[in-house]
Amino acid sequence: MPQTYEYNGFSLQIAIEDQVQRSACGSLSGYVAVVRILEPGSALSRFSTLRLGETSGRAFASREAALDGGFVAAQRMVDDLLC
Repeated sequence: MPQTYEYNGFSLQIAIEDQVQRSACGSLSGYVAVVRILEPGSALSRFSTLRLGETSGRAFASREAALDGGFVAAQRMVDDLLC
């Protein structure tokens, strides 16, 4: 279930998905943040839905880290691109 936050007039929806990465050494599990930025007063998304992991390209280690990372990324997008 997505978490919704209001930020600078936009609604930021952050959902968490389980992610399994396979490598030669075995499987690694983690979490990915699924981010939607909604227009003020609308259910329309400003961008395509984004699936975000850590900066290294790996999945987040915990649900909390994925939620925090998705929220911070959405805030930066609003600040840098929309305000």
